[in-house]
Amino acid sequence: MLRVLRSGWLTTGPETLAFEKEFAGSFGDLSLHAIAVNSATSGLHLALEACGVGPGDVVLVPSYTFASTAEVVRYMGAEVAFVDCSPGTFHIDPDQLEKTAGRLSRGQPAYDRPGTGGPVGKPKAVMPVHYGGLCCDMQSIAAISRNYAMRVIEDSAHAFPARNPDGTMAGTTGDAGVFSFYATKTITTGEGGMVLSRDPDLISRMTLMRLHGIDRAVWNRYSDTGASWYYEVAEAGYKYNLPDLLSAIGRVQLSRAEELLAMRRRIATVYDAAFSGNEKLILPPTAPGDARHLYPLRLVNPEKRDAVIATLKESGIGISVHFIPLHT
Repeated sequence: MLRVLRSGWLTTGPETLAFEKEFAGSFGDLSLHAIAVNSATSGLHLALEACGVGPGDVVLVPSYTFASTAEVVRYMGAEVAFVDCSPGTFHIDPDQLEKTAGRLSRGQPAYDRPGTGGPVGKPKAVMPVHYGGLCCDMQSIAAISRNYAMRVIEDSAHAFPARNPDGTMAGTTGDAGVFSFYATKTITTGEGGMVLSRDPDLISRMTLMRLHGIDRAVWNRYSDTGASWYYEVAEAGYKYNLPDLLSAIGRVQLSRAEELLAMRRRIATVYDAAFSGNEKLILPPTAPGDARHLYPLRLVNPEKRDAVIATLKESGIGISVHFIPLHT
């Protein structure tokens, strides 16, 4: 950070360009490109916009997620269809996804429950959420999405550097993957995020829309002595860029990603050992590639939850509920 401060260039510039290149490179796939943004929410919004989501469209999201997964759909004037999760996984249920996408494609309301017909429209995209660092069943989700011509935007805010069962990394199966560098994540810039994609059209559009729809990089206009000052505002874009000050932190954090992941896994194994065998508790589901972002401990008797939370807080133990189901 001191090096960036002394350089005289604080906003998006060479440090961010280097962070993007290094982040994409960490996946070991030369076809992937990365765009740094000021939050994962911004990244989800950019990805939806680049995929052409708009009024009349429906985007399918899990009912068990944070608000940002669905609110960005509303930014675009599209409708949200909530899809239930597979029991015990916290992840969008492929069978329910197939059912909901099928209803929408036939012009029916998203839901078949009496009195809750839900949205009607074209099933444009699905946004699976890799909850807690554990990867969704992306092979099934991708196959269903192809059948209904839906774009796939992976909400990978919890999932760097998590791996799917086939060894591929979270955020690399869909049309775009969006990651968070919020303070609690495996690597952090304090606030920030990254969008990953192989699609050159999506990358081009998101790059344009990330900073006011201006057709030239600010860094290039100011730093290249041979460049013209002239620029065009090609679209009504957004202010979603990540400054170099935060990218400098991100680059160091990225170099320690595996170390930080190993630290989380060590902490999780302490919890596993302490809680295993307790018949009142249900331990989190895990997998070999799990990023262990959260430790979602469940109670066999959920009515006791608030009392347990109060007791833990009295003991000075921080706790939260992830999440209040978004459809409620």
